[in-house]
Amino acid sequence: MVAPEQRDAIEIAGRRQAWHSVGEGPKLVLVNGYAATGTDWDPELIAGLARSFELICPDNRGVGDSDLGDGSELTIAGMAGDLNALLDALDVDRAPVVGWSMGGFVAQRLAVDLPSRVEALVLLSTDPGGPAAVRADPHIWARLTDHAGSPREQAARLISVLFPPDAATEIDRAFGDVVADARARLSLRALRAQEAAMEAWHATDQPAAPSGVRALVACGDEDVVIPPANSELLAARWPGSRVERFAGGGHGFMAQAPARLAAAIESFLRE
Repeated sequence: MVAPEQRDAIEIAGRRQAWHSVGEGPKLVLVNGYAATGTDWDPELIAGLARSFELICPDNRGVGDSDLGDGSELTIAGMAGDLNALLDALDVDRAPVVGWSMGGFVAQRLAVDLPSRVEALVLLSTDPGGPAAVRADPHIWARLTDHAGSPREQAARLISVLFPPDAATEIDRAFGDVVADARARLSLRALRAQEAAMEAWHATDQPAAPSGVRALVACGDEDVVIPPANSELLAARWPGSRVERFAGGGHGFMAQAPARLAAAIESFLRE
């Protein structure tokens, strides 16, 4: 039986930083990606993990119930600092951190800046940053960050880049309206700030990774947003990493194989 969900917020430099938790057991922090809130994780993945862990799911700066503040101050390092402040507030000295896509950038930066806080990394559909990272084709990135049209049109466009074509058709039919409702609540100012932070992540050589932080690197082998070739770069950056590729998986592969991913994460963290 999964423990009931709890919601709360702290204040960081005058900004509201919201988070929620669900499950019981050792703490496990989940950092979502671009344009996604802490409640946007696949529900089957959350249910699978919450049977063994207490999941701490923050809303990144500017989305969900978290304030943006000065958008020019939104950086990957700044969001890692928000995560550090949240762990302080929750009296969590050390925990494993899961990061998807942009959330993987944040998780890595926290591990670089404060390795003693990060028990292990789980890096989903992400890259190591810097100019050496393998980037998406420009037209794919343009579709991801295109804010034209109605929320429903934006949702269809987003789903079409997050998943391979066959899966995208089914997911759009089942969840397109839900995604559209979430898109309608997003701040364009916050999205632009996140986009600038991601560009800066890729434009700048990242600090060397610390020793002693192990990582599970997982991706879909049909990811067009952050190409799967980045998994080898991440494995080189984080020595001792385990790499798992999901056949037929897109950028949002965790919604295609939530049970398998939950089992892989639990197995890795129990090692």
